[in-house]
Amino acid sequence: MQQAHDIITRMNDRYMKMSKGHKAIAAYISDHYEQAVFMTASRLGETVGVSESTVVRFASGLGYEGYPEFQKALEEWVKNKLNSVQKMGTKYGKSTKSEILQAVLNSDIEKLQDTIVNLDAAAFETAVDTILEARCVYLIGVRSCEPLADFLHFYLNMIRGNIIHVKTTSVTEIFEQMIRIDERDAIIGISFPRYSMRTLKAMEFANDRNAKVITITDSIHSPMNLYSSCNLLARSDMVSIVDSLVAPLSVINALVVALCMKEPDVVKRNLETLEEVWNNYQVYLNDEINFIDGEIPLNNPLVKKNES
Repeated sequence: MQQAHDIITRMNDRYMKMSKGHKAIAAYISDHYEQAVFMTASRLGETVGVSESTVVRFASGLGYEGYPEFQKALEEWVKNKLNSVQKMGTKYGKSTKSEILQAVLNSDIEKLQDTIVNLDAAAFETAVDTILEARCVYLIGVRSCEPLADFLHFYLNMIRGNIIHVKTTSVTEIFEQMIRIDERDAIIGISFPRYSMRTLKAMEFANDRNAKVITITDSIHSPMNLYSSCNLLARSDMVSIVDSLVAPLSVINALVVALCMKEPDVVKRNLETLEEVWNNYQVYLNDEINFIDGEIPLNNPLVKKNES
């Protein structure tokens, strides 16, 4: 749980009211804190593309007396982040492997139960309808959330067309990939603590272009909710150095199932087409063999090799 006074929480709380230059600084620090912690105000400004005085004003705007105090706070936050490995050792150091397994699984079950209680059913329904009705659906999730976006992209692409997965480490490239988004489109932003400023800026851009914004995040206090009218909340706490993404993945699974139930005929046609393509081009024969009922097709190259 983040403390109210830590530097990342301060940036998230003030982000919506920041100037363009200050938002750029916040985004860089959030996504590159490992480098930013060693930078002078001058170097940080040069890297972000703003003046040194803008960096100093940014630090003051967060409530620090000057850049040195701001840098010290960032250093403390990074140190606490890195110490999570030691904290994990303290928590689990004397546990057996089976005890660790049980503790982690029980923790995930608790998160699922909490998600069931707190997820807004009306927001879920709105998300399903929005995804089906949008001309294009954009997806973004970075760092540990990228696999969730990959998973959702894979299945949405089977259900409907025009799914755009925004994947880049550059904020400018995010905007380039989203340049055509407008009120006919929707975006799904996935982010959990430590929240990604890249994802937040993408959602801000989509909101400015009047697109429908859906967020999958952890709580009502998440900055991801600033630009979203449809918030799907799934609990994700840190039990170690690894983010627990079980509950978010379950919410995404539920989205996929609900979408399939809304458009069963379309999904059936798409899957039949894919099956035909897989068979025609022998997609799975070489590296992902999956024979049904133990029957091996006679044109299988493995059979021909054994017969020769």
